[in-house]
Amino acid sequence: MRTDIYRFTFARAVDLVEAEGTLQLAILATEGLLGEACVRMEASYHVDAPRCAVLIDGGTPAGNAVVRIFTAFVTREFGPDAFSVRRVSRPARSVEVPAGAAA
Repeated sequence: MRTDIYRFTFARAVDLVEAEGTLQLAILATEGLLGEACVRMEASYHVDAPRCAVLIDGGTPAGNAVVRIFTAFVTREFGPDAFSVRRVSRPARSVEVPAGAAA
């Protein structure tokens, strides 16, 4: 089993507090699609402020939806050149549970 973590790295000019607020909106939108309970159980993230990064676990249907919606939102809000995103796949045993609740 593999876990997919998506690392969004933002330009220093991007306010990471604003980016996390946008992530909360993406989570809310996912709740509208899949239900609050599903998102609460399946979606998780971690904000890495020193690295200007947000990590989202996209290994579940809810997590994958959050990743897709968040990508669309930050592209629209900050512009396509304000961040990069890449998937980091590792064996499930070596991945720490990201700190951060979905709701």
